[in-house]
Amino acid sequence: MNLQESLTLSAAALIAVSDTPILDSRTFLADLLGWTIAQVMAYPEAVLSEEQEKNFETRLRRLAVGEPLPYVLGHQDFFGLEFLVNSAVLIPRPETELLAEKALSWLQDHPDKRRALDVGTGSGIIAISLLRYTPDLRIVATDICWESLMVARKNIQQHLPKGSLQLLQCDLLDGICEKFDLICANLPYIPGETLKKLRVYDWEPEIALNGGVDGLDFIRMLLAAAPGKIASGGLILLEIEATQGTRAFRLAEAVFPHAEIRILPDLSGHDRVVQICIPD
Repeated sequence: MNLQESLTLSAAALIAVSDTPILDSRTFLADLLGWTIAQVMAYPEAVLSEEQEKNFETRLRRLAVGEPLPYVLGHQDFFGLEFLVNSAVLIPRPETELLAEKALSWLQDHPDKRRALDVGTGSGIIAISLLRYTPDLRIVATDICWESLMVARKNIQQHLPKGSLQLLQCDLLDGICEKFDLICANLPYIPGETLKKLRVYDWEPEIALNGGVDGLDFIRMLLAAAPGKIASGGLILLEIEATQGTRAFRLAEAVFPHAEIRILPDLSGHDRVVQICIPD
């Protein structure tokens, strides 16, 4: 079987389960061969070895039943880095890069603020990205799920062999005693009934997605506990679902009436991040 035949087969199998079957099939073949996507497109006549063909067929069966491509590949890019992922963690998404960008920009503007907390770290993408680009940062990353923390630990070993990143298993801010200059969180925020209608419900961990009836349960709990954990002059960044901007703003305003609060849009113009600037 040559590459063109493989691409045709994989795209046909993916069309029912992917919004981008052609791109996914190219990514799939590039990973299989250890090539770039450009190489896959440039050499359609290249022939798969017997071992590669068997691997192709095994992986394609997983993709054809709807298993997300990053789980099949075992990795996903985020913020210019490649992270290990499996079914214990949420698949990193481009929307979350907005939160990382805002956190890094703020850290660059506040060189004296170097205590950070990443709540619900999952595979560790936010915490690791912040530390990779702010080497003097001291950051604690928490998650309630032990399996998620094991994935995060592998990613830390890959990207931060000497980084100052502490993993802690806890529920939101339980057991956190110190105050932080920066608190980031990408918590479950999809309303429960909405989640059941989405494709991700069949594959990604519900614990990382289900935000309760209106999707704001965990954000409410985090905000309620945050006043005692955020330092004066600090910053809180929370990722939200696109329809939650107004409600999330009001929740933040009720807890931090004197803070400067903004709802930041993503590249599509949808509400995506709650930014809470704590006064000195």
